[in-house]
Amino acid sequence: MTPEGSPPCYDHYPWWAVLVSNAVSGSTYAIGAFLMFQAGTFWPFLYLVFVAALEIRLLSGHCVDCTYYRKVCAFGKGKVSAFFFPRGDPGRFCGQKITWIDILPDFLVSLAPMGAGILLLIGRFDWLIFLLVVALFLLGFVGNGLVRALIACRFCRQRELGCPAEQLFRKPQP
Repeated sequence: MTPEGSPPCYDHYPWWAVLVSNAVSGSTYAIGAFLMFQAGTFWPFLYLVFVAALEIRLLSGHCVDCTYYRKVCAFGKGKVSAFFFPRGDPGRFCGQKITWIDILPDFLVSLAPMGAGILLLIGRFDWLIFLLVVALFLLGFVGNGLVRALIACRFCRQRELGCPAEQLFRKPQP
């Protein structure tokens, strides 16, 4: 049951929401890998292994406990998680406590290649690198924030049941 005035929750998100959400993430990863490639051929490999490790951590450690397990969440990961991992404990999802330290690796997905891009710009200014650093900032922080606020979290049933990330980001009530 959603509180009065709240938008209804999706049991299965529409595919357009999954496409938009993943377009932001995928673009962030692609730009990040490209910027890391500009720093050397080893760095994009390391970056993509890091991204894959974060995705596996999410799918195996959080998605398995989510109410959207086997369902289409805003990112489609409930279905993906069910394909690779057995069902977890939904009670564990609500009982988790997330801190800013816990989500630091998620921020590094954008911050690391942005840092690499800035270092490249200090060495030699290049408009393409500059525009990609700006795009990465916009996608990684503004775009991701908008996707979560307007699409993912806004219609999320798990938010209604209890979500540690929502509790971390919730603004204190006056």
